[in-house]
Amino acid sequence: MQKVAILTFHRCINYGSYWQARCLAEGVGSMGVEAILLEHTSSRVNRAEWRCAMQPLLPAVTPKDDYPLYKAKIRKFFRSFAALPLSSPFSLEDPATMDDYPLVLVGSDEVWNLRHPWYGGYPLFYGEGLRCGRIASYGATFGSLGASERLDGWAEKLRRFSHLSVRDLHSERIIRDRLGLEPELVLDPCLQFPEAITASTDHWSREPYVAVYGHSFPIWFQKTIRGWAADRDYRLVSIGYRNDWTDEQWIDAGPEDFAGFVAGAEAVVTNFFHGCVFSLVNGKPFACVLSDYRTNKIRDLAMTVGADRHILTEETDPSTLNVILDNPLSPAISERITSLRRTSNAFLSHVLQ
Repeated sequence: MQKVAILTFHRCINYGSYWQARCLAEGVGSMGVEAILLEHTSSRVNRAEWRCAMQPLLPAVTPKDDYPLYKAKIRKFFRSFAALPLSSPFSLEDPATMDDYPLVLVGSDEVWNLRHPWYGGYPLFYGEGLRCGRIASYGATFGSLGASERLDGWAEKLRRFSHLSVRDLHSERIIRDRLGLEPELVLDPCLQFPEAITASTDHWSREPYVAVYGHSFPIWFQKTIRGWAADRDYRLVSIGYRNDWTDEQWIDAGPEDFAGFVAGAEAVVTNFFHGCVFSLVNGKPFACVLSDYRTNKIRDLAMTVGADRHILTEETDPSTLNVILDNPLSPAISERITSLRRTSNAFLSHVLQ
């Protein structure tokens, strides 16, 4: 059986990063190949990742009572990481000891984001130093990197890729403008292979609740959501992070907890990309507000699947919230996702052959 290696951010203490890595590995594995996640290691990256996991709301300081909860969350992630199909470990800074593979898939996630606070600037994600016959990308993105920012020689490195695919229009434009190439627009792995998602059956509450995923929400958004939830007697429960404006916190939830939690919610409120993705996976009404770091990928996801009205701004008419959270998702969204699944599957099949 052919081996295919996947290069992504599979060890981030982040629900979306974990699930996109696992879904892509299992999804590709279901297509007749053996999929392996490249186990790159770096003490520098580990220190930054774990520091962020313990202090996610900087510059706000983590309350002392929350430290044990964030530590428990990290331990749950480590247990989930251990079950992933991992390669032999090698240094991110010096990948010369990695095994050889016929094909390496780079992505999904912000693998080309030079502004990523700790992964940005590693040439491995641009294909340099990989030991393989061919390199392709699946659902890669430049993330918050501006289209007008200088990429110097970085973009040219992507010419060595045999096939290019991205998961957002922003990244599509960058490749078209810088390289004159037309990458395929594909779905995030969680949307492409939702059958790979296993959810914990331990629901947070038997009472109706709204899942709140993210942090640092603007005050106007907090007030709008609280008013809407109070009118319907819904409890607002924040998962993974502390949001003092919600009714309850579930900080120490693991990846499987997160999947089950979203699946059991009445609706989802988020400012994270995978908050939107898991809403779409589960067919949940959702409301999202943009943040500076995540604007590109969230805006483009909404535009691509036809969910633009689920993105709120301070100028949005309050009645819009009632429309998008009190009603099922538009059937047109599901139809668009189904169409993109066919396109994404065709792309992967072509690459694997």
